[in-house]
Amino acid sequence: MQDKYTHLDVEPAAQAHWQSTDAYRVTENAVDAQGQAKKKFYACSMLPYPSGKLHMGHVRNYTINDMLTRQLRMQGYNVLMPMGWDAFGLPAENAALKNGVPPAKWTFENIAYMKQQMQAMGLAIDWSREVATCTPEYYKWNQWLFLKMLEKGIAYRKTQVVNWDPVDMTVLANEQVIDGKGWRTGAVVEKREIPGYYLAITQYAEELLANVTGDKMPGWPERVKLMQENWIGKSEGVRFAFPHTIADASGRLIGSLADSPVGESGRMYVFTTRPDTIMGVTFCAVAPEHPLATHAAASNPVLAAFIEECQKGGTTEAEMALKDKVGMPTGLFVTHPLSGEQVAVWVGNYVLMSYGDGAVMGVPAHDERDFSFALKYSLLIRPVVGVAATAGASGTLGSLDASSTSSPGATDTPAYRVFDTTVWQDWYAEKGAGIAINSGKYDGLVFKDCVAAVATDLAALGLGDKKITWRLRDWGVSRQRYWGTPIPIIHCDEHGAVPVPEKDLPVVLPTDLVPDGSGNPLVKCEAFHAASPGSDKRVACPICGKAARRETDTMDTFVDSSWYFMRYCDPTNADKMVAEGADYWMPMDQYIGGIEHAILHLLYARFWTKVMRDIRVKGPGDSEALGLVKVDEPFTKLLTQGMVLNHIYSRRTDKGGKDYFWPADVEHIHDDAGKVIGARLVKAVDSGGVTLPVGTAIDYEGVGTMSKSKNNGVDPQDLIEKYGADTARLYTMFTAPPEATLEWNDAAVEGSYRFLRRVWNFGVKLSAMDMEAASAIATRARSLKDVNFGKQAKALRLEIHSVLKQVDYDYQRMQYNTVVSGTMKMINALEDFKATDSVGAQVALIEGFGILLRCLYPATPHIAHTLWSELGYAGALGDLLDAPWPQVDPAALVTDVIELMLQINGKLRGSIVVSASADKAAIEQAAIAHEMFQKFSQGAVPKKVIVVPGRLVNLVV
Repeated sequence: MQDKYTHLDVEPAAQAHWQSTDAYRVTENAVDAQGQAKKKFYACSMLPYPSGKLHMGHVRNYTINDMLTRQLRMQGYNVLMPMGWDAFGLPAENAALKNGVPPAKWTFENIAYMKQQMQAMGLAIDWSREVATCTPEYYKWNQWLFLKMLEKGIAYRKTQVVNWDPVDMTVLANEQVIDGKGWRTGAVVEKREIPGYYLAITQYAEELLANVTGDKMPGWPERVKLMQENWIGKSEGVRFAFPHTIADASGRLIGSLADSPVGESGRMYVFTTRPDTIMGVTFCAVAPEHPLATHAAASNPVLAAFIEECQKGGTTEAEMALKDKVGMPTGLFVTHPLSGEQVAVWVGNYVLMSYGDGAVMGVPAHDERDFSFALKYSLLIRPVVGVAATAGASGTLGSLDASSTSSPGATDTPAYRVFDTTVWQDWYAEKGAGIAINSGKYDGLVFKDCVAAVATDLAALGLGDKKITWRLRDWGVSRQRYWGTPIPIIHCDEHGAVPVPEKDLPVVLPTDLVPDGSGNPLVKCEAFHAASPGSDKRVACPICGKAARRETDTMDTFVDSSWYFMRYCDPTNADKMVAEGADYWMPMDQYIGGIEHAILHLLYARFWTKVMRDIRVKGPGDSEALGLVKVDEPFTKLLTQGMVLNHIYSRRTDKGGKDYFWPADVEHIHDDAGKVIGARLVKAVDSGGVTLPVGTAIDYEGVGTMSKSKNNGVDPQDLIEKYGADTARLYTMFTAPPEATLEWNDAAVEGSYRFLRRVWNFGVKLSAMDMEAASAIATRARSLKDVNFGKQAKALRLEIHSVLKQVDYDYQRMQYNTVVSGTMKMINALEDFKATDSVGAQVALIEGFGILLRCLYPATPHIAHTLWSELGYAGALGDLLDAPWPQVDPAALVTDVIELMLQINGKLRGSIVVSASADKAAIEQAAIAHEMFQKFSQGAVPKKVIVVPGRLVNLVV
């Protein structure tokens, strides 16, 4: 074997061996050497977006999966580790705009390069199962299941609010809206309502919540389950109406929705989880799109301008939470359903039409948001929940008119005397802590009783009732984008939106279009609307046969990633979405991915699985219709690996966007104390169409997750060329536990490389020994009992097997950083061992190094494979890929001697070594004879000797 470790020789040779033997192809129902069925294990990493290059975050994710896969295979499992590409999406369209190439070309070139990088990493991927979500063979099944959902009422069409760029004439994703402006044009973004398709995930809300809060998902991290629980957001409360007499121009009373049923006209509905505070309502707020707001704005130009301003910017709930809460009165009033008071209606920018009925009741005394809003606009604040610490002798509190003073802590106005910071915090806190006050007939009632009474009275009036609501909203899957799965709908002038017949699937997406920023190119692509490729006839309506047009919206890319793991199980079946392979492999045993996907991706995947379970298809002949899959939950265990962090550098462009710069192009600016206070370019860089010269100051954003979009990823290709894939893998596994974040450190990478050189050098040393006879014994564990091990050999075996026992445990809990540290302890022990010519010493060395190679192999497969083969281990135990996992030898853990701590008068003074079979008298004699006792006792006889078996001996003088 080579004297020097050269990764450029070792790694390609190992990969060629695995490729030539098709080492990673996996089949269902595999059997072991005895003909017994192997236990299956399906381990999968979240599939990547083919952005162009892998970064070290990818490497870490896939190496975790690879270590799990390789180690379980050595334990006799039939392990599947597939890979694919989440290949549709907005980045490809952005690249097309920038480079003038079709998204398809850019995407497939990136896939080819990234696949090459993965193969260079030595990942044990079964590439025969590879899928790309942008291929018709894959997205045909998106379309097929969408049609099934239409049949079942799970998919439906309605209008949706979107971000609209008036310059590019296109819909923007929320991440493309920067400070209320389009990322590319800088134009102020508008909100528009356009038709789109939704999936009724809310139909599964109960099951989605029950499984995540119950005992069906014990292998998921608690924080992820909590995130899902909060996102689903089950709330119990009361939905009720504020009656009114506000009518439109035709005299029809206005409802909560533009198309409210006649029976609900003249009512503004709200939902509250705190019906006990209903008597504290002093205003109501409606969304800018609410029919009452639209009606009021028709005769109020100032209000119309305010509403238009509210409709700029993003549409997500998160963005609403961050906005400054502003409002404007409509001049309209609704009637309090219980008190009969007139309540002013405001338009609030924080109210979303897509949530509930698009209106909220304002109770500023008992809601922090409403309280701030009331103070801002001098609205009445009426406390209606009292706590013992604040109620007076009468148990009531007076009303607070915010116009009389500006602070709830003031004491110069009687209405304020009962208010202080502590009181307000109490009111905002535990809802069961107070009683109703200032609430008429409800005074004195505790929370539960007050809720029941209010709900009963509202129901008697026909204005409300108890209701369960969900934070979860139906999933809008329509995207006004080109690069995605075409929605299989045909639009007919006579029959409207008509589903594409199943026999005509897939509706194939053209791959040669180049977006130009003027909207979805499918709208203008007549070839897409043709009856068939190359036809000059328009697609026909499936009902009447007249010329029609295809739907140009495409599906949200979360659709693609919601079931790809099912397709891996049977990826080439052209007749079924999923087939028998899914019955064997699902549910997935271990899913691995970033915490950033803890909510939407995982929630959608769970929903999609349940839909596939419930949608039934006929089997051959007249066999019973069965669900597509047989599982309730797709992932048995989930690991959310920590992100790999690196420095981030950026600069705002003239249009308000942000450009990012590679760390290699930047140097830090430090203050006198060495703290980083900024950064500047060390080379000229193009940014926003201009060239920035050397020395240009840029912003330093600290460290953050490696991302291609932020230009702070480390290309593993550079690392592979310099140090090798094994070094890259070892570094990402050793530096931090899988769940923890890892901050990139170039110096630590060098340390990992030095460790691998030590392992190689020890292998070279071992190969130089003439140990053929000893090797034959060492490779057969059953023969070790016949070997006469000397004292040093026994000590080596004790260390190796003790570490192996810990490594075994660490593999079981996927703590791969301590696995690597265990192999470092092993190489230390092997290097420190003073080898002799005895067979026992040679056997201990060979056995120990064989254990080290097997423990290290899942992390660094190339070097371990090569040394295993070169040193002859493969001859007795087979290829390392399927070599048996080393077993802890109980005999090796039995020691002839033990070390006890020596204490004198309770203070540690050293240690003694005695026979493992020594009795109490022998231990006392050895302790008394120890030089440290002779020194401190000055010849005195100990008054007392305390022996703690296996731990210490204490001599009291």
